[in-house]
Amino acid sequence: MLLRHTPTEVKERSALTVNPAKTCQPVGAMYAALGIHNCFPHSHGSQGCCAYHRSMLTRHYKEPVMAGTSSFTEGASVFGGGANLTQALHNIFTLYEPDVIAVHTTCLSETIGDDIPQIVSATKEGGKIPEGKLVIHANTPSYVGSHVTGFANMTKSMVSYLAEPTTQKEDRVNVIPGYVEPADMAEVKRIADQLGVKTILFPDTSGVLNAPQTGRHEFYPRGGATVDEIKSAGASRATLALGNLASALAAKELETKCKVPFEVLDLPIGLLATDRFVDALRKAGGVPVPESVSVERGQVLDVMTDMQQYLFQKKVALVGDPDQLIALTEFLVTLDMWPTHIVTGTPGKEFERRIEEITKDLPYHVNVKAGGDMYLFHQWIKNDKPDLIIGNTYCKYIARDEDIPLIRHGFPIVDRIGHIVFPTVGYRGALRLLEKFLDAVMDRQDRDSDERSVELVM
Repeated sequence: MLLRHTPTEVKERSALTVNPAKTCQPVGAMYAALGIHNCFPHSHGSQGCCAYHRSMLTRHYKEPVMAGTSSFTEGASVFGGGANLTQALHNIFTLYEPDVIAVHTTCLSETIGDDIPQIVSATKEGGKIPEGKLVIHANTPSYVGSHVTGFANMTKSMVSYLAEPTTQKEDRVNVIPGYVEPADMAEVKRIADQLGVKTILFPDTSGVLNAPQTGRHEFYPRGGATVDEIKSAGASRATLALGNLASALAAKELETKCKVPFEVLDLPIGLLATDRFVDALRKAGGVPVPESVSVERGQVLDVMTDMQQYLFQKKVALVGDPDQLIALTEFLVTLDMWPTHIVTGTPGKEFERRIEEITKDLPYHVNVKAGGDMYLFHQWIKNDKPDLIIGNTYCKYIARDEDIPLIRHGFPIVDRIGHIVFPTVGYRGALRLLEKFLDAVMDRQDRDSDERSVELVM
């Protein structure tokens, strides 16, 4: 009901965010940490912060997300959380026996200026970190960036702490998958397997946050990139970083530390971005593209050709993470659909530049905003109503109030389940997106048609 009071007049706001189109850095850092096998994420801050981070991930993935917290009290807030972190590391290694603890900071620990490397070093000297066990950390204050930059910072830390330089290079390619679903990470590995390219994918949440129900609880699921794999990433011949914001930092760190050349690509969402990923993988691996991959691409082209009349010039409003929106926008333009309003909560002018580049040939002005919010998104929709909305669960209120079909995509999705098992990357992912687009358009057409004009066949 409250959204119906959103005014149509758009005013520039610099000091007020209403319904932000993002969540905080520690959520992304915790998600990345879960992509290491036998890793225990740790939130260096208050219990409430950690509970929020775990809750966001648990609700999205419908899996129990385990994490520790330094449990700041008033004393830690004033005098620092060093003692809390030392005790927490000792307790976690003693009780839960992880291979590695991944510490991320919060607003509070960043504001008081806790020196995590110094605290960890003192803890190790004090004999409270067992031999052979590891602690890595990332600085992730919530008052800057978003969950995407938190993911990027933790992934970079994996390289900084774990990757080992070597002059002996192996016939293998690193893939940094970006902030995508576990199903997407599994699909990236499947595509690489089809091409016969050996890869190390990290972080890797497939098999962790979409693990099967076996009737027996496994505290550390079988999935995730192992510590040894990440250590050996410095021996790979190349790195493909998927998504500039989420993956480029780690790829650059790996090049600086281990002299592994890298290429930054868009997330392989849609036809053209997947083409570029497959081609880059082919070149990096020195292999041909097999017939099975060409068949999958041909299926996407077939559906695009057959269904073009239903998608042609349909207006779409999108909100979500920058790397995902860039690839989705390109896919929509490829389908002759019209992206009209595009908002990400993550700041960065590069995002706006990329969207403007992709949409420059469209016959109208595209509204685009980095560091925007859902309030602005709703205002734009009120002024120019689209045919579809693509975004996370929180878009359902706008979709309901404005009577517009919603396609759920991105983070978080708390009221549906398919995102953890069905990929939207690669050619198979493109087919799934096409099906979702067509279902939304055709369901609305059937709903709004009178009895005489309801189509029985497409």
